[in-house]
Amino acid sequence: MARVVHFEIPADDPQRVSTFFESVFGWKTQKWDGPVDYWMVMTGEPGSPGIDGGLLVKSQGNPMVVNTIDVDDLDAVIAKIESNGGTITAPKMAVPGVGWMAYFKDTEGNVHGIMQSDEGAS
Repeated sequence: MARVVHFEIPADDPQRVSTFFESVFGWKTQKWDGPVDYWMVMTGEPGSPGIDGGLLVKSQGNPMVVNTIDVDDLDAVIAKIESNGGTITAPKMAVPGVGWMAYFKDTEGNVHGIMQSDEGAS
C-alpha cells in the first residue's frame, strides 16, 4: 500500500517560515544542496512517528501544501491516475540521487506528489 512519506510547504520567504516552524514546533531546517532552492524539514527524531518534509519558494505551480506518496512504479501510478480521472500537473522528473517524481491533481483538484525511490535517478 502506498503511504504519504513527505510534505512540502510553499512560502514567499522560505527562510522566514523556516524560522517560524523552528520557533513554534522545534523543527529543524537545512537548506538542501541540490539543483533548486529547497529546505529540508526534520519534524522529529528518526524512528519516531511522523514524516519529514520540505520548504520551497511559492509559485503558481505550487500554491498549497503538498503531500508526497511513495510508490513502487511511478509510470504505472501515472497511468492509473489518468485512467481514474486525475491529471498530471508536473510530469515525471528526476530528483538526482533520490528518485523520480511527478505531481498530480485528484478528481477534486487537490495536488499531490508521487515519488519512486531510485538513488541512480539523474
